[in-house]
Amino acid sequence: MSITTRSEHACCGGRVGFYSHMSASLGLEARFAVFLPDGASDAARVPVIHVLAGLTCTEETFLIKANAIRFAAEFGIALVATDTSPRGAGIAGEDDSYDFGSGAGFYLDATQAPWNTHYRMGSYIGTELPAVTEAHFPLDGTRRGIMGHSMGGHGALVHALRAPDCWKSVSAFAPIVHPAAVPWGEKAFSGYLGPDRASWAEHDATLLLGAGYRHPTTILVDQGDADQFLAEQLQPWHLDDAAKAAGQGLILRRHPGYDHSYWFIQSFIQDHLTHHAAILRG
Repeated sequence: MSITTRSEHACCGGRVGFYSHMSASLGLEARFAVFLPDGASDAARVPVIHVLAGLTCTEETFLIKANAIRFAAEFGIALVATDTSPRGAGIAGEDDSYDFGSGAGFYLDATQAPWNTHYRMGSYIGTELPAVTEAHFPLDGTRRGIMGHSMGGHGALVHALRAPDCWKSVSAFAPIVHPAAVPWGEKAFSGYLGPDRASWAEHDATLLLGAGYRHPTTILVDQGDADQFLAEQLQPWHLDDAAKAAGQGLILRRHPGYDHSYWFIQSFIQDHLTHHAAILRG
């Protein structure tokens, strides 16, 4: 479980670092980033939020662009960011489009060849990355949250609903809430999971709520009303309806004038860190 340090930097009184390791889940080198606030130590392990970025992004994107580190530092919370897919699998066509293959792992385990050999981001996020980071950094795995943007918002919602004991808090920016019914999800699920739509349900937050999955805390979701992907790809009303029918606590906020960019995320990231801190710090 050794890791390689690619770079480390002082930031907001703490330290942000970028690392790599050989992943057992992916069968390839994987990259991740960690922000540790001031005072984190083996004697004072800190809560942690895993942050999942969207299509085309890497492990660097969220920590560089979201302005989350400043608020994580204030709350004494660590951040862990991962890449959005395996890299260098050598699969024909994996680099051909922005919404499938490289940069578009959808945080699930592929079941269809040739993707099922390396495209196992579900296991990587759900099991391996927490184990690796908590072995090498002073992170308190009993106080672990998850959040994400777009495809990463989809990943955060699905992982939290399926494993609420693992992920104690959850939030999302402009998530793909019903991927089984929108073009991004249909393309990814067809390729990674195959044509049987019944198998897609366990990777769809809206369908998981309908199937009885719940998170014991309130889910926070922010969505910009000027988001260019709102009507075709994101459709947050499906999550709202499913949460109401399921009795799932959900705060869904719509923001006039805001688009899908990190300018939107920067505008409301403090609210998300506050939401997680209230749960993880108790």
